[in-house]
Amino acid sequence: MEDTATDLRHLPVGELTSRLASHDPIPGGGSAAAIAGAMGAALVGMVAELTIGRPDAEAQAAELASLRDDAARYRDELLTLAQTDAAAYAAVVAARKLPKSTDDEKAARRAAIDTAMVGAADAPLHVARLAAATLELAARIAPIGNPNAASDAGVAAQLASAAVRGAVLNVRINLPYLPAGAELRDTAPAELEVLEARADEVGRRTVAEVNRRITPS
Repeated sequence: MEDTATDLRHLPVGELTSRLASHDPIPGGGSAAAIAGAMGAALVGMVAELTIGRPDAEAQAAELASLRDDAARYRDELLTLAQTDAAAYAAVVAARKLPKSTDDEKAARRAAIDTAMVGAADAPLHVARLAAATLELAARIAPIGNPNAASDAGVAAQLASAAVRGAVLNVRINLPYLPAGAELRDTAPAELEVLEARADEVGRRTVAEVNRRITPS
């Protein structure tokens, strides 16, 4: 059974932000990035809902339904990743607290830390990938969504873009602590650069489209 008292997916916004502001490092930036991405996905879904059924959107009905469904799935997955990221860092903290009086204890502690650090890098990488996919949804809906909700599509893009960048930072800070031979040490840096560059390009393009739609002729 889920612990709704500690699961980030079930916390009221006020309590969530209070926890983020506390001295407890869990939840931290990785979870915040995932939540920002989930909010972006939610706004994509809202724009889709406000557009579906409009006479001027009949030609885009299938695409709008697809955007709505993808946004709902990404929102749920990003919220789950917010909790995953918090749990991953908690595992690192727990591993560092293991006893280290004997050689066997030191070896077991080192192995536990190595495993936990891989998880701590892997979770935000998944956030970055999914936030980038969410940004693509915002880019697709920006030119076809209800013009009265154009700014919401822009906010969705900004949140998703911030989620990509925030998650990338959380991967990078953990990479130096990964054990030698960990695959992410070799593969993640190049992927992070691609994700950042894509977020920059798609984010700028989407906001430009939104500004075009909301600026009086």
